[in-house]
Amino acid sequence: MANEQSPSLNILAQYIKDLSFENPGAPRSLQSRDQAPDININVNVNANPLSDSDFDVVLSLNAEAKDGDKVLFNCELIYGGVFRITGFPQEHMLPVLFIECPRLLFPFARQIVADATRNGGFPPLMIDPIDFAQMFTQRMAEEQARAKVSAVPN
Repeated sequence: MANEQSPSLNILAQYIKDLSFENPGAPRSLQSRDQAPDININVNVNANPLSDSDFDVVLSLNAEAKDGDKVLFNCELIYGGVFRITGFPQEHMLPVLFIECPRLLFPFARQIVADATRNGGFPPLMIDPIDFAQMFTQRMAEEQARAKVSAVPN
């Protein structure tokens, strides 16, 4: 027990893997309108091991604004971070990777999306805080349900 290290989570690098902003109706899409556009935001988190203690965690954000059936803008961001994680019990690794790591990446990704939408001629899109713990719980429940379905003999 004496040689066990205390838990440590370090960010080694952060990076934009992919950034896309589309404004297909410009300049008409920039005209003022009576009502706010419908904005749909999708979020996904993935993690891949790089070594025993280093992990690549990727946060994917996709924001699409529509006015009726016309797309005003579509912003896609894949933002990653390389994390060194040591000293955590194995049962805590998934929550660290899928809750804590994206929570650290999110403010930077949010700022990139806000800047991209502002630079595209729209008001900056300030994405509301994301409950990564709830996302993780939902994802685990879906995977358990899928495992039960695939375990049922035909």
